[in-house]
Amino acid sequence: MVNAAIRFNLAHAARAQVADTAEVSGQAVVGPVTVVVQTRVREGQDAAFGLWQATVNAAVAEQPGFVEQSVMPPNPPVQIDWVILQRFTSSDAAEAWLRSDRRQQLLAEGQHLLVGVHDVHLLRDASQGVVPAPVSAVIATRVKPGQEAAFQAWELRIAKAQARSPGFQGYRFEPPIPGVQEDWLAILRFDSEQNLQKWLDSLERQALLRDAEPFVEEFHTRVVRTGFEQWFPRRGAASAPPAWKQNMIVLLLLYPVVFLFGLYVQTPLLMGRAGIPFWAALFIGNVASVLLLNWLVPWASGLLSWWLDPPARWRSRATALGLAVLVLLYVIELLVFWKLL
Repeated sequence: MVNAAIRFNLAHAARAQVADTAEVSGQAVVGPVTVVVQTRVREGQDAAFGLWQATVNAAVAEQPGFVEQSVMPPNPPVQIDWVILQRFTSSDAAEAWLRSDRRQQLLAEGQHLLVGVHDVHLLRDASQGVVPAPVSAVIATRVKPGQEAAFQAWELRIAKAQARSPGFQGYRFEPPIPGVQEDWLAILRFDSEQNLQKWLDSLERQALLRDAEPFVEEFHTRVVRTGFEQWFPRRGAASAPPAWKQNMIVLLLLYPVVFLFGLYVQTPLLMGRAGIPFWAALFIGNVASVLLLNWLVPWASGLLSWWLDPPARWRSRATALGLAVLVLLYVIELLVFWKLL
């Protein structure tokens, strides 16, 4: 799973708002883009949704201009939706996929698994991607016709207010894309769930939302986490460990689990003896991997707590040492599994 921070400071955001107004006319977005899909699965349909999503994954992988995809499952109570990120080389490639007959067919086949319809947003990629992390709110706003200028002026006011909120780390604002995304999109990034929720519930924000009522039809807010934080006990820390450290530990454990399950279970037993097709056997392997990581990652995070959340007085030294240890362990894994084959 690809996880990266949205880095977009307030000064850049204000300049982007001026530039973005030209794109409402339908101009193509330049450079790589990411399609962000948020969807809610009906109760008891997670397994069926996983199989259907695997078919979608295979279809989008064949789309010209497709780069990569990551799927973040729900993480209740903060994130109750599935979040799918599909990265493309250009907006033209992304929009071709969104409008394609194959995607429409797949959506029709999977609609019975979903509550309502997909929320789909198309975002330009910053240098480090657009995945919201460690915790972000994705706010879609439907603006009344002819009220776009008033909304943009109001957005500058709320941008300045939220920048003063404790834990604020970044902000991003995207205009509609005709035929693809009809809402204005804002992404707020905070350092912790507590600080994000404090801003969302604040009296200042509630007053600003009331000011926007004359020119806004509706707001739709969803919170997205990295997807790994439930595996990392905070052990008294104010916030979860940095996302990149979480990712490195997950990779350290995910690789051997996937390798060994594939070598000793998936290929000889599921696909060989049981005759299960690859796409289904791969899904079973992913389920087994996630279940094992539920135990392995908290165990490893306890051993590496000195690196995940070191004391401030020697944080730099601990970070460098832990990074070296993780890289060494990667090398050992690769050498061991190379010998196994």
